[in-house]
Amino acid sequence: MGDSTLIQGRYRLLERIGRGGMGEVWRARDESLGRRIAVKCLKPLGTQHDHSSTRVLRERFRREARVAAALQHRGVTVVHDFGEWDGVLFLVMELLEGHDLSRLLEDNKGHPLPVADVVDIAEQVASALAHTHEQGIVHRDLKPANIVRTADGTVKICDFGIARLGHDAGFTARLTGTGIAMGTPHYMSPEQIGGEEVDRRSDLYSLGCVLYEIATGAPPFDLDDAWAILVGHRDTEPEAPRSRRAELPGYLDRIILDLLAKRPEQRPDDARELGRRITAGRAEGVPVPALATARPRTPRPQPVAGRAGLPSWTRGMTTGHKATGTGPRATPPDPGAGLSGVWIPRPGVERPAGARTPEPVAGEGPDPASETVAGLAERHRTGLSLGRLGRWEEAGEVHRSVAAERERLLGPDHPDTLASRYEAAFTLGRTGRAAEALRAYKGVAEARIRTLGADHADTLAVRQEMAFTLSRLGRHTDAHQVYTSVLTARERTMGADHPDTLRCRHNLASNLGRLGRTEDAHRTAREVAAVRARVLGPEHPDTLVTRYEVAYELGRLDRWQEALATYREIAAARSRALGPDHPDTLAARYETGVALGRLGRCAEALGVYERLIDDRARAQGPEHPETLRARHGLGVNLGRLGRWEEALAEARQVCAVRARVLGPDHPDTLVSHREVAVALGRLGHWSPALTEYRLVAAARERAMGPGHPDTLVARDDEAHCLEQLGRAAEAAELHRRAAALRGAAC
Repeated sequence: MGDSTLIQGRYRLLERIGRGGMGEVWRARDESLGRRIAVKCLKPLGTQHDHSSTRVLRERFRREARVAAALQHRGVTVVHDFGEWDGVLFLVMELLEGHDLSRLLEDNKGHPLPVADVVDIAEQVASALAHTHEQGIVHRDLKPANIVRTADGTVKICDFGIARLGHDAGFTARLTGTGIAMGTPHYMSPEQIGGEEVDRRSDLYSLGCVLYEIATGAPPFDLDDAWAILVGHRDTEPEAPRSRRAELPGYLDRIILDLLAKRPEQRPDDARELGRRITAGRAEGVPVPALATARPRTPRPQPVAGRAGLPSWTRGMTTGHKATGTGPRATPPDPGAGLSGVWIPRPGVERPAGARTPEPVAGEGPDPASETVAGLAERHRTGLSLGRLGRWEEAGEVHRSVAAERERLLGPDHPDTLASRYEAAFTLGRTGRAAEALRAYKGVAEARIRTLGADHADTLAVRQEMAFTLSRLGRHTDAHQVYTSVLTARERTMGADHPDTLRCRHNLASNLGRLGRTEDAHRTAREVAAVRARVLGPEHPDTLVTRYEVAYELGRLDRWQEALATYREIAAARSRALGPDHPDTLAARYETGVALGRLGRCAEALGVYERLIDDRARAQGPEHPETLRARHGLGVNLGRLGRWEEALAEARQVCAVRARVLGPDHPDTLVSHREVAVALGRLGHWSPALTEYRLVAAARERAMGPGHPDTLVARDDEAHCLEQLGRAAEAAELHRRAAALRGAAC
């Protein structure tokens, strides 16, 4: 095959980006949908296979490809299509922009990854394995080359079922006597080595090997002799990771050693349990160094047992590639890291004054400036990791510092400088400084337009963030104009079905709802959901996010029965894909309770909230804002059922916790004060109710102004309370002032 080959009249091969034992991976374009994809072409079936075995392998391929295509989890590479063309079996997959873990370690010169990255990768892979194992699927060849971290930090497992198929076809190894394909020696479980049947716990052992390597810089049994490696897995206890890298947190050290237990029953029972242990450990606090610890990789001597104890199929076996070895680079560079000081602006644009192109001089060793650029790239990744941990203030400090250094070294308009400024703006938005974020985004957008062009993907990305921030600031009309402009450019340059185009249309739909154009918002969201279901799959996380928006707009249209059915479907799909305790799953369950309450099915809603409170408290803590939101919903439905004493007690408890955790003037705290007032009024206690209503009105007026709709609602509540107390003149004056403010707003 060569460049521009067209497979089945649809998939255009553009550039080979990887080659391995099973075949080749190509960057390609789906001519029908206009989207970028990856096509994996397996090696042609050779003459060593007779007609019968070839037919069996083809059937195996179809079965395994269907299995891979059925997996719907953001931590698993999406398989779009598969088939056979000109004697070659091929898979059509999503194109991952990022690095596999093997490449990450190679680029890091064999040094371990930052602790935060190790923990994040462990947590994401555990979630993906939990989903696939619950579908009855075992990977059997989990290794760094099969785990990719994309540019946005998402970690994905590749080659489910396909690696096993490749082994069966004889591409890379022979089968064991029981038909179990061997994996890569550095990452094989003892039961795989012994030729025994394997289950999900074999994948957990392999994950332990991967985590050991990215945490310490070397696999647990780092030897050049394949026999010694296999004997090590079977007979030798690994050194504790902390003995090789003291800064590793204790819980992570224990988890890795438990994963590397020799007997399957001594390991964590499943990946779901593993994920809970990682989450609990991370909640205790994980140190994140600014730069990964550099340590020389010195192989440890290992006792080598006699070879007779190993299966016969291991004879003649080689070690294969470790993660830190030289291997095929199947993924393009991470555009977010900016690993090079060399760049080429678009035609007609001058390089900025002060921008350097550091290059080593022959015979003089590495240029210190190049080392500085690489160090800044590492700090940039550390900032991204801090963000993924929710440590946005620290992430912002890192990104602002890196941006200043990159500007000094590379120039103000260098893509790496702008990448850091972009991330710094993002952290401002995440820390409640939306106005500052908007100014920062605007500066990056202007520079990218100047150096890259208005339609460049990076330019469109920052403009889309500007629109999102405008919406958060309540400037929905301005946001709509920017979204519309970006969407037009995305459709023209990327195609209507490109994921980035669909993301922009999704945001546009949400903003239409905020403009009060509910019918338009519902129609647009429904269209995006349909396309995402076709392109990404009906249970892909992005599809479910848009269906969530559809359900929300259905509720605003008072079509609660349809909204309820949609929320329930989303909750079930998210539970399957992400797990029952994932925040997105719990959010859909919360909205199910809201819909039941709006339909008057308050007893059912009460049951939903009671179960949700228990699950949220277990997963996120009893004082987490979302746990408190579920408790608020429970109190509302107690009131709807006429159980006002219980409703008042619940509202007071939630209000007290919110005031302490979120602050006395936080919007959620004020909502709870209002709920206390409602319950007091229903019980006939109008004087204390008036105190609560006035507290809410005064706080909203301070925060949002006297004419804000929420403030005016609070003043209406206050007036109603005054009427109940017989103070009609005061109530009339409040109504008059509120009407005047509403008229002025119009």
